[in-house]
Amino acid sequence: MKRFSAVVVAAAILMVGATQISYAAEAGGGQDKTKLTDRLDSARMVIDEVMSVPDKGIPQSILAGASCVVVVPSYKKGAFVVGAQYGQGVATCRTDHGWSAPVFVKLEGGSFGWQIGGQSTDLILVAMNRDGLQHMLHNKFKIGADAAASAGPVGRNAQAGTDWKLNAEFLTYSRSKGLFAGLDLDGTVLSQNDDDTRLEYGANVPFGSVLQGNIPVPAEARPFVRTIARYFVVSKDNH
Repeated sequence: MKRFSAVVVAAAILMVGATQISYAAEAGGGQDKTKLTDRLDSARMVIDEVMSVPDKGIPQSILAGASCVVVVPSYKKGAFVVGAQYGQGVATCRTDHGWSAPVFVKLEGGSFGWQIGGQSTDLILVAMNRDGLQHMLHNKFKIGADAAASAGPVGRNAQAGTDWKLNAEFLTYSRSKGLFAGLDLDGTVLSQNDDDTRLEYGANVPFGSVLQGNIPVPAEARPFVRTIARYFVVSKDNH
């Protein structure tokens, strides 16, 4: 029994180590700017595909009230004894003169327990108030601890409860195997991807400076920003 336990633990350590190496290779140096453009395009397509079915998309009241939007295409979650979660995405915030240039972000977390499996999911996080925006501008925070979050309501006519309106700084959504629904992301950490930011803008510009609209939107990011702007002003005149 002891030998079996030792084998399991060793296998878990090897798997986690290999996963971390893979993540480091994905996020670190050697990545060319084309991959950043691909990520922006993937994020744009996630929004387009989710909003192409209005009755199952993000409610209009949330679209109109959003302060910031984070899109993480193909967020990876796998587990063998020790769970690991990791994804790379892009974020933009509403400013007085439109939506900001994007920043590149990482979403990381972990879990423990006897679990075997894996999945890949598209994620959307929507900051709903100034508190949510300020947390994003602080560069790194834990969802559910530093920033309150709730699984977001879905559907054009969704009647959400009052809890998220009063307390949630973020509404969280997932899309997996064609299904779109709210998701609990408590415990995951959102932070700036410094390497990708430096690659995109030529310097490690401050997270907040970009999201406040102080940096022009790069040409390759305009389709993503325009897509966010197109959907996240729906019913604005009604508020």
